[in-house]
Amino acid sequence: MDTSEPPRPTEPRPRRRDRHGRGMRGPIAPPQVPLSVSRADAFEDLVHDARDRLERRWPQLSGVDFLVQEVPLFGPEDEAEPDDGTVPLGRAIPAAGPHRDRVIVYRRPVEIRTKSRDERALLVHETVVEQVAELLGLAPESVDPRYGQD
Repeated sequence: MDTSEPPRPTEPRPRRRDRHGRGMRGPIAPPQVPLSVSRADAFEDLVHDARDRLERRWPQLSGVDFLVQEVPLFGPEDEAEPDDGTVPLGRAIPAAGPHRDRVIVYRRPVEIRTKSRDERALLVHETVVEQVAELLGLAPESVDPRYGQD
């Protein structure tokens, strides 16, 4: 009676299927499906949609950077925090030095104030209109005639 073990293969076998024979696991959804879009990416898309909508009417906005930040940060080079205790939804920063004009929309304050994607899209658009109006020195109604009507 031989009690020796059978020889082991030198290389491990490549796994082609899982143990139930249904294939290897893949992503839950392909990248083009909205399920795989993060909240931050979806928010950035809303900002870019608002920018694109305004750029058709105001071509000079192609020279403006539209940015998204999580929350407003108040540092020594920034303006002071608002005295009324509110958190701003956005900010317009005129060009200075190597930087172009910038419009910043703060994601978390906007998300906290809205319940649905439609409300969020409307508030993002209104915030972008207000900040663009500040940059251009105009009233928000002149930048977008539908401002405040939705």
